[in-house]
Amino acid sequence: MAIDVERLNELVGRYKQDPESVYNTWFVDSPERLKAFRSIRRGVIDVVDAIRTDRFGNDFKGSPLETVLESITEQRQVFDGAAHPFYWKPKLRIPDIYENDEHKRMFGEFLRRCLLSTDADRLNREIVALDKCRIKGLGPAVANILYFLHPTIMPPFNTAIVRGFNALFTDRKPLGKWTAYLEMRQVIVEVNEQIGSALSKDLGALTGLLFDVGVGKISLDGDSSEALAREREQIEKVVRKRHREMALERQEENEHLKIQHHLTAIGRALGYRVHVAGNDRNRQFNGDSLAAMTLSELPELGLPEEIIQTVSLIDVIWLAKAHDQIVCAFEVEKSTSIYSGMLRLLDLAGSIGTPELQLFLVAPDGREKEVLAQLCRPAFQQLGDVAFRYILFQELCDHCQSICKLGDDHRVMLKIAKCKPF
Repeated sequence: MAIDVERLNELVGRYKQDPESVYNTWFVDSPERLKAFRSIRRGVIDVVDAIRTDRFGNDFKGSPLETVLESITEQRQVFDGAAHPFYWKPKLRIPDIYENDEHKRMFGEFLRRCLLSTDADRLNREIVALDKCRIKGLGPAVANILYFLHPTIMPPFNTAIVRGFNALFTDRKPLGKWTAYLEMRQVIVEVNEQIGSALSKDLGALTGLLFDVGVGKISLDGDSSEALAREREQIEKVVRKRHREMALERQEENEHLKIQHHLTAIGRALGYRVHVAGNDRNRQFNGDSLAAMTLSELPELGLPEEIIQTVSLIDVIWLAKAHDQIVCAFEVEKSTSIYSGMLRLLDLAGSIGTPELQLFLVAPDGREKEVLAQLCRPAFQQLGDVAFRYILFQELCDHCQSICKLGDDHRVMLKIAKCKPF
């Protein structure tokens, strides 16, 4: 389609320069975004397997699909409300993937085929085939799952994105129709190619622009005063919400960094080599550079490349001084999905699986119940001899200096760690 590239590039420029745009607060400045892809993909595999083995259940709550959508919605902003279309609505009997076994099977088969394919035309055909199944209540909200499987092919989809698309391209695409989504997808892909390197091959960047236009965060004419005069209350509400989100995220990032620094200091004091997640190495806490305190990369561990990519995103890893053996691994959680962090540790356990390996989830004190609930999942009951424990933030902060001074090896961490009571 013909577009005004100059106008669009000007809009993209404002979008990238706005420190509170989706581009800066989620797309390029969110380590959790990158970490989410594998955990969501693994969650979709669990959904497919649960449907295939008749373990899916008859409600959204408690199903593996709920876990997938929790991981997606905790990305915030673009994905706020992404789970709502999947909630079981008993009066309407939708979406009927819970009571209708045939529709449940079709949905599972659709996800399985989408997992296996990386071809855009094939994925489009799978969507058309799903649409023909006429599964009540199951519309293009599923595209939010597809985005995390194929971010360079499938864009997310919600009301704000459609509103932004219609405003930017002077269109009238309706909500809730797969045909409208596929038409939007084609335009988004073509436009992304036309603007070249201005954004990213990952369609989340351009879709974030549509979202910000759709919620009124970015004005198409470049002058927000006119927009504010028209819809001042709604737009100011969006801006205030983004301010609050950014303040909360900065607070959580600082807490996350503080805990990483404590774990790094303890590991070094106990005589271990320390590795921190690659996207955190360039950060500093109280004047201490994590890069100066840690390994630049993981040593050769003899693991498949896909597993190495996942393990390298684990927040803190302690390795033996004399040989390349992982002794402890720590995932530090905040408002992001506890399950996704645990999955990265589970990948490590499944790949190494030695009794000496210690896995720790480090979580805010107020999330202890969530941690215990996740530890009840079957996946975490099948670790063999590998121990899986959790440490609360306050316990770690209170005892950090004492552990550094008096601890002999990693076993000192067991004094402040907890496990699920059986």
